[in-house]
Amino acid sequence: MVGIGPILQDGRMTDPGSMSWPARTARLTIRRATEDDLEATWEFRRHAAVSEWLTRLPSTLDVYREQYLDPERLAKTLILERDGAVIGDLMFALEDPWAQDEVKEQAKGTQSELGWVIAPEHTGQGYATEAAAELLRISFEDLGLRRVIAQCFADNVPSWRLMEKLGMRREEHAVQESLHRSGVWLDSFRYAILAEEWHARRTEES
Repeated sequence: MVGIGPILQDGRMTDPGSMSWPARTARLTIRRATEDDLEATWEFRRHAAVSEWLTRLPSTLDVYREQYLDPERLAKTLILERDGAVIGDLMFALEDPWAQDEVKEQAKGTQSELGWVIAPEHTGQGYATEAAAELLRISFEDLGLRRVIAQCFADNVPSWRLMEKLGMRREEHAVQESLHRSGVWLDSFRYAILAEEWHARRTEES
């Protein structure tokens, strides 16, 4: 069970880092990343099938260590475990959506962005869907956020299909917006779901 941390007057939590991790699903444990997870995440992130879609492709473990231990990055990283083994990692970033100056304070911390990486030998078993669904639940039930987004290359079909399976809607298709390390300009997708959409979906499913 995820504990509740400091709460603002309107019911929103101030920081997902103040929550009491781990969170657990039927098959998985989701916990905050630590320095000790560096080598385990390096093992699957360096595989070509995984790194093809990642922002960075560290050439060595030392380069990856420098990136992984960046405090800002580490604060957004969660570890995904199955029976005590690390099988992936997740990005869970609390964000301030764009707002006009006069209402910026009202918008702060009302949105999260999700991301997921699963070790190749554990793909195809629904783990990413199960973990991302739990992060949606945490975002809307525990944190009281109003909106969650996720982004990917359009060519990363498994990723955007997962977003659609979660009930997220495609709200942006940017044409040749993103330069891949292969030298090719690729399209990108952004998906999102609002709190009211998620709650309505849950009601329909129950």
